Amino acid sequence: MNGQTAAQDASIAQATQSFSGAEDAAVANATQFISFAIGENHYAVDIMAVREIKDWTAIRHLPNQPDYVRGICSLRGAFIPIIDLRCRFGEGLTEPTPFHVFIIVKIGQQQVGLLADRVSDIISVDPANIKEVPEVGQTKSGSFLSGLVNIDDATIGLINLDSILVATPAAAEEDISAPAH
Repeated sequence: MNGQTAAQDASIAQATQSFSGAEDAAVANATQFISFAIGENHYAVDIMAVREIKDWTAIRHLPNQPDYVRGICSLRGAFIPIIDLRCRFGEGLTEPTPFHVFIIVKIGQQQVGLLADRVSDIISVDPANIKEVPEVGQTKSGSFLSGLVNIDDATIGLINLDSILVATPAAAEEDISAPAH
């Protein structure tokens, strides 16, 4: 019986290792995101793009910028453009308070601050759980999202950072139609 018990224990240990190996593989495949809120809506950006989260500070307005570029802030000697995501998503300008934050991200070679109401959490998402954004007509914000995921009964839009700085077709048409001086 001792031999059988040892064999069963070895079999259980092997099965446990296989199970924890499967868990490790699932965790290894997961992508981490920083989730945040803009009003009642929840969004997230890939944690690998995030450089830091900064409390609200005064920003300097720059002339001749799109409405969603609220200005710049100085961060360790560098000027960082601040993008108002609420405005970028077509929901009007954010009225910043001391509770708002900048999520400093790297998009290509440029650092950019994303103005958000509050940071929520760090979430791990298995790529298999990311759903496509439904296409409904010509929605502006749809192109800003790379996918949707449900976490604890909340739907979180995963932001496609590359699209945040891309001019919309309407803005491009304005640039083309503007007379050259």
